[in-house]
Amino acid sequence: MLLSNKAKGYILGAIAAATYGMNPLFALPLYADGMDADSVLFFRYMMAIPVMGLLLRIRGHSFSLASGRLAELAVLGVVVALSSLLLFLSYNYMDSGVASTLLFVYPVMVALIMAFRYGERLPPVTVVCIAVTLVGIMMLNRTAAGAGLSATGIWMVMLSSAAYAVYIVAINRPRFRDIPTLKVIFYVLLFGVSVFAVRILFNGMLTLPSQWCMWGCLLALALLPTAVSFFCTTLSIQYIGPTPTAILGALEPVVAIFVAVAVFGDILTPRQVAGMVLILSAVTVIIAGGRITQPLVRFRKLFPKIKRKM
Repeated sequence: MLLSNKAKGYILGAIAAATYGMNPLFALPLYADGMDADSVLFFRYMMAIPVMGLLLRIRGHSFSLASGRLAELAVLGVVVALSSLLLFLSYNYMDSGVASTLLFVYPVMVALIMAFRYGERLPPVTVVCIAVTLVGIMMLNRTAAGAGLSATGIWMVMLSSAAYAVYIVAINRPRFRDIPTLKVIFYVLLFGVSVFAVRILFNGMLTLPSQWCMWGCLLALALLPTAVSFFCTTLSIQYIGPTPTAILGALEPVVAIFVAVAVFGDILTPRQVAGMVLILSAVTVIIAGGRITQPLVRFRKLFPKIKRKM
C-alpha cells in the first residue's frame, strides 16, 4: 500500500519532532563532561555536514548553487544556528524538559506569520489545536517543586522559537522548492557552523570531550536531532506545509519530558501527564484532519435533538 504525500508529510513531521526532542538526551551528558554550548554545537554541525554531503552525492546531486540562492541559504543557516545556540544556552538556566516544552510556542509563531504575512487562512481546527497544545505546555511546565522559571532562560527559548519559526516558513517559499532537500540542509549546516566557529574564535576556548564515549553523544547529536530531524522537517514542510509540520512538533516536548524522567530522574506529576495527553490529542486531530469530522457527525446523528412541545 503506497502512502499519499499527505501521509508521508505527517510521518516525516512526527519523526522530525521526536528526534529533535532528543537534544537533551545527548547534550546534558556533554555539559556534565565539561563542554560548553558553543563547543557542543560546533562538533554537532561539523559532524553532520559530511553526512549530508555524502548523502547528497549518493543521490546524484551536485553542490552547485546560484549566487543569489547561496546568500539566502547563508541567512537561513545563521538563523537555524542561532535557534540551536539559544536553546542549548537555555539549558544552563532551566530544566531541559521545561526548555523543550517552552520551545513549542513556535507553531503559534508559524501560524501567525503565515496568516499575517502571507494571508493563509487559519481553519478553526488549527486554532483549537494550537490553543489545546498551549494549555498542555503550560501544564507540563509546572514542576513538582513549583520552582519559578528563569527570565533569562525564558527569553532565550522564546528567541530560539522565533528563529525556528522563521526557518520553517522561509524553507516553504517557492524559491527553495526546486532545490533538493539534502542540498538545502547541507548549506544550512555549512553556514550555520560559522556562528559557533566565530564565537569560539572570540572566546578563545574550544572544549573537547574527556571520555571516548562522549564522542558517541556528539555523533548522536549530529545524526538524530540534526541530520535526521532537519531532513524530515524540510520534507514534511514540502508535503503538508509549515503550519501542520509545526503543530506536529508537539511531540518534541513529550519526548523531552520522557527523557528527563526516564534518564535524568525528573519527577513526572499528574499535571504533566494531563498536559501530555492534551498535546497528543491535538496532534491526533491534526493528523486525522477532515477524516475525524465524518465519524463525529455520524455519532452525533445517533442522538437527534428532541423537539420541545410548546
